[in-house]
Amino acid sequence: MGSDVTGNNYTREERQRYREKVRQDLDVFERMLHSRGFEFDRQLTGMEIEMNLVDSGMQPTMSNAAVLDKIQDGDYQTELGQYNIELNVSPRPMPGEEALHLERDLRASLNRADELARQAGSRMVMIGILPTIMPEHFHTEWMSANIRYGALNEAIFNARGEDLFIDIEGPTGERLATYADSIAPESACTSVQLHLQVRPMQFAAYWNAAQALSSVQLALGANSPFFFGKQLWHETRIPLFKQATDTRSIELKNQGVRPRVWFGERWITSIFDLFEENVRYFPSLLPECSDEDPVALFEQGEAPVLSELRLHNGTVYRWNRPIYDIVDGKPHLRVENRVLPAGPTIVDTIANSAFYYGVVRMLAEDERPIWTRMSFAAANDNFTQCARRGIEAKVYWPGFGEVAADELILRHLLPLAHEGLEKWGVAQSVRDRFLGVVEDRCRAGVNGASWQIACVQRLEAQGASRRDALVGMLERYLVGMSDNAPVHTWELPA
Repeated sequence: MGSDVTGNNYTREERQRYREKVRQDLDVFERMLHSRGFEFDRQLTGMEIEMNLVDSGMQPTMSNAAVLDKIQDGDYQTELGQYNIELNVSPRPMPGEEALHLERDLRASLNRADELARQAGSRMVMIGILPTIMPEHFHTEWMSANIRYGALNEAIFNARGEDLFIDIEGPTGERLATYADSIAPESACTSVQLHLQVRPMQFAAYWNAAQALSSVQLALGANSPFFFGKQLWHETRIPLFKQATDTRSIELKNQGVRPRVWFGERWITSIFDLFEENVRYFPSLLPECSDEDPVALFEQGEAPVLSELRLHNGTVYRWNRPIYDIVDGKPHLRVENRVLPAGPTIVDTIANSAFYYGVVRMLAEDERPIWTRMSFAAANDNFTQCARRGIEAKVYWPGFGEVAADELILRHLLPLAHEGLEKWGVAQSVRDRFLGVVEDRCRAGVNGASWQIACVQRLEAQGASRRDALVGMLERYLVGMSDNAPVHTWELPA
């Protein structure tokens, strides 16, 4: 959800003070990297799952406050849209059979939450973009009651000075071109965020590895092919999120000003590179200052919160975001992987995460790292191609040239994932279950996006309109999601 703020109007003096505090925080953070230890007693992983709420007709229901009141669980929180909620999974160690326990616990938690949500007239759906969301749903009060969301909306449009233009064309030629007078389209983008705690000296290697792997993650896990009734990219979240939070006018785009949602532009040598880029390239959106004196705290041997630097970092939407956090007074660093869409099932979600954690370790620890053999531009191109075409995409990979993404996974990356998870101490039973799902998905050539597209096409061939086909597909999707059967095993309409 991001850090809370207390207002949405800021004076020029407040903005200037905030800039000064951010730069001061950045200076202190650099000193911390060189002179003090970070928490690393146990390597922990974490997960956040964003979800949608629908009624019995599969339409979005603006009821997250009522649903959360029924659930009464602090792990569930609001998200941007009133038809969104988020589940924050407590950090866990990776070794042993922990992932099997996670699958069991998540299923139990979500089953309970869904039963309670039904009492409020809603169903919970894990899906990258709710396929039944339409422009008219944003003509009502759609935003959650949180000051941060209103402030962010105000800041983005003040920076732009004009409405947002959403323009996305899919590989089959369907195109969405529409204006938006709020950041409502951003709320359609629901994701799974994976956190990996790392040591400061390892951060650059893990971030670079995550960047290189991001394209393949999209090919494997794409689950967002429809928006506003159009079949667009297999992972439409990628262009939609970028366009729905774009603070740049056309003129600023033409000048090469960087978007706030971006893949990046270079491999890094330190986590400091990313925070320094944030400060150098991006003006503040939520310039809220704390009373903390980070210099004094650092010189007293305490870990400063660095509130301004962290708040600013939370408004620069990298697909792999650097995280500085304080837990029990101790600082630590994480790579937050924000690439994957939500869903389709818990087993698919954990399979995607197991693949990521296994491969990213092997890429990060390779004696001849992939980022020394592949240009950043090639990694960026891979990312775009996999977002557009999902499991049907081709990528460039050193040693393979241009190769089908599913073939690359089967021939090269799955063995790395097995080896990487073994190095993490993950049990054979975990590797067999979840990486087996990845293998079978690639052999079948079916992920969430391709199943959604095929299901809608079948229903349309039977005479259904696009809207009715989307409803029928989502009804079937909910059955598969509830059964927790991997998406590549789901049946299509006869």
